[in-house]
Amino acid sequence: MPTVELLNMQGEQVGEIELHPSIFACEVKMSLIHDVARMLLNNRRLGTVGTKTRGEVRGGGKKPWRQKGTGRARHGSIRSPIWKGGGIVFGPKPRDYRFLLPKKVRRAALYAALSAKLKDNQLTVLDEIKLEQPKTKEIVRMLQNLQVEGKALLVTAGPDLNVYRSGRNIPGVKTVIARQLNVLDIINHDRLILTKDAVKSVEEVFAS
Repeated sequence: MPTVELLNMQGEQVGEIELHPSIFACEVKMSLIHDVARMLLNNRRLGTVGTKTRGEVRGGGKKPWRQKGTGRARHGSIRSPIWKGGGIVFGPKPRDYRFLLPKKVRRAALYAALSAKLKDNQLTVLDEIKLEQPKTKEIVRMLQNLQVEGKALLVTAGPDLNVYRSGRNIPGVKTVIARQLNVLDIINHDRLILTKDAVKSVEEVFAS
């Protein structure tokens, strides 16, 4: 069973915490992480782009000139794709890009992403993130104490308005609750920071 240091907001070790081995110490399969990340990105696409074919562009109902005898190329419509202002050939149309992978695959990818963070020493567990009121500089100071470089993902057990408001103005910092944890957020941030209660919540929600 993997064990990591339990730190406080000052970056000092206050104990140790054991992590669930099936979540934080499983095999890292990059193909699963890639598939689930692609699914999440695809599901965010609106798919509302659209272009007009020659039959949908206004005008062009009359043959521009007679078929033969003018010396010019034969044309049937000024809305042909080879004309300026004409239709688009095989252009994009509104479509749904969504697809869904099996739940077991999504869970396995999440386990792999969490295990990769632990393996690369990019996972930090805090005893708590306690703020009396929203203070951005408190989160900045905490990240400095933890020697965080790059983007950081803060995970709390439940909604914490003070933590959310304190971190939302810091570039590269995102705050989520344990139930919203997903592969895309994990791999898009350099450091994963969970509270002790968030670890318990993750293990309760996502443990198979």
